[in-house]
Amino acid sequence: MSRASGPTRHRSGSAADTAIDWLGSDRHGANVLTAARTLLALEGALQGMLPPGLAQACRVARMENRQLTLAVPSAAYAARLRQLAPRTVAQLANSGWNLTEIQVRVQAGLLQSRTNTSQPKQSIPLDSQALDAFRGLHENLRPGPLADAVARLVARHGRA
Repeated sequence: MSRASGPTRHRSGSAADTAIDWLGSDRHGANVLTAARTLLALEGALQGMLPPGLAQACRVARMENRQLTLAVPSAAYAARLRQLAPRTVAQLANSGWNLTEIQVRVQAGLLQSRTNTSQPKQSIPLDSQALDAFRGLHENLRPGPLADAVARLVARHGRA
């Protein structure tokens, strides 16, 4: 059984509309578009069934012959997913997906593209009492990497 996600919302006249219209204009493109929507809908269904950390790391790679192939970034995720596979197959079946098996594949670079889009670090400036405490610590440290790090911290926050 194939399921497609609900209606896709795009801004009128956008490049995404043009690409989707083009894909839907011929039989092969329409099949690709339907498969992509099905895999995205399946991935969305999994998001609610798997623990949040695992769901974030897991990607639907393929659905063929009632077998779902999921890609994860490491063996630890794969082991956890294999433990949850029987329960997840049952939940998917109850949701209308015609699946009997989950296969897991490790793809090491899977999360790299997502981690590069992290938000910039936010730092809270140190107040004068904290700065004085770090200055005192720096005076009592022997020269070395720790003393250098404390000196950089005091210099950085002393300017703010």
